[in-house]
Amino acid sequence: MTAAQDLEGKPPVSTRLYTSESVTEGHPDKIADQISDAILDVVLCHDRAGRVACEVLVTTGLVFIAGEITTEAAIDVAALARETIREIGYTNAAYGLDAEACAVLSALDRQSPDIAVGVDIGGAGDQGMMFGYATDETPELMPAPILLAHRITRRLAEVRKQGTLPWLRPDGKAQVTVEYDGDRPVRVHTVVVSAQHEPDITLDEVREAIVRHVIAPALSRDREDHPGREVREDREWFDPERCVLHINPTGRFVVGGPQGDTGLTGRKIIVDTYGGAARHGGGAFSGKDPTKVDRSGAYAARWAAKNVVAAGLARRCEVCIAYAIGVAEPVAIYVDTFGTGRVPDDRIAEALHKVVDFRPRALIERLGLDYPIYKPTAAYGHFGREPYTAQKCGHEVVFFPWERTDLVEPLQRALGG
Repeated sequence: MTAAQDLEGKPPVSTRLYTSESVTEGHPDKIADQISDAILDVVLCHDRAGRVACEVLVTTGLVFIAGEITTEAAIDVAALARETIREIGYTNAAYGLDAEACAVLSALDRQSPDIAVGVDIGGAGDQGMMFGYATDETPELMPAPILLAHRITRRLAEVRKQGTLPWLRPDGKAQVTVEYDGDRPVRVHTVVVSAQHEPDITLDEVREAIVRHVIAPALSRDREDHPGREVREDREWFDPERCVLHINPTGRFVVGGPQGDTGLTGRKIIVDTYGGAARHGGGAFSGKDPTKVDRSGAYAARWAAKNVVAAGLARRCEVCIAYAIGVAEPVAIYVDTFGTGRVPDDRIAEALHKVVDFRPRALIERLGLDYPIYKPTAAYGHFGREPYTAQKCGHEVVFFPWERTDLVEPLQRALGG
């Protein structure tokens, strides 16, 4: 976009638009993710050393589960799939997937011994690079577009399940475009919402209800979501008079879910992470136990990046961790603060080396990743969620532990205060 002249006569600052999307828990890819993580959680309930790499395909009337699971626990994967589908809201054959009537097929094997030999001694379960990112543009230290998109899709599920909009069906998605002044969000520019609905509702009724009950409540929420955390500036970004709205832009959206599109585990990795605002190493998360560094390494990278920003060491930070299969120590750790760092990036990387043991087994122990904490991650993003403690399978466990800012003081000490 062209540069905009500041009203106070300051030099022109370039403005830009950035867009991210989210999908509801009833989106076919997210159904697959949630089934995969439901299976993982039950394995970890019974066997914290269990190895899981579980992939799911969902289509009209059919769920197919495949992968490698190594555990002595007896797991009824078909029952878990039906329970998950029921919780999401697919309980009617008219939706194309009915928890009670759908077919569930499985083809599961044990982990390859060639991989297990390296993992058993504490090495990484695969090679690859994982990225974590944080930015101070929101209290959650997440990019604004993906955060706001998640709020809309979560709200779609809330009003459906609460009965506020009973004609909604489980599938849906949202897209939010945010206008930035330099690197600061200034307003919500465009919102796109596609919401699956019953056939007897009119398009005008859909659009009026989505604006009133979904978009406005989701985007007008007080930006101070975390009491006690300082908010740098006014964050009231949504102005309905200036925002472009596209609600069910094709008109009718009755056929959806697995009837409208096949769902696969791991196909929404940008929705799961930062909405495209940061790089992604390529590996999906859901259905993988924490010895798979695709998952634990990405969580560790977010933990590290978030704490760098929370410590005031940078306004933006991306951390990359690279592993070799069967090798415990990372091949490399790279930090990029995009010119916003208060100290050089290499010094931040050295400080992270001092305060965090990035070996997979150490990360699992430090963050409690061998507990059944994964199903809640499988919809509405793995990052930017407030950590919480709850009872699960007889244990008190921390959900989203990689979102804690418990490295702030150690990092500051490692850098000399």
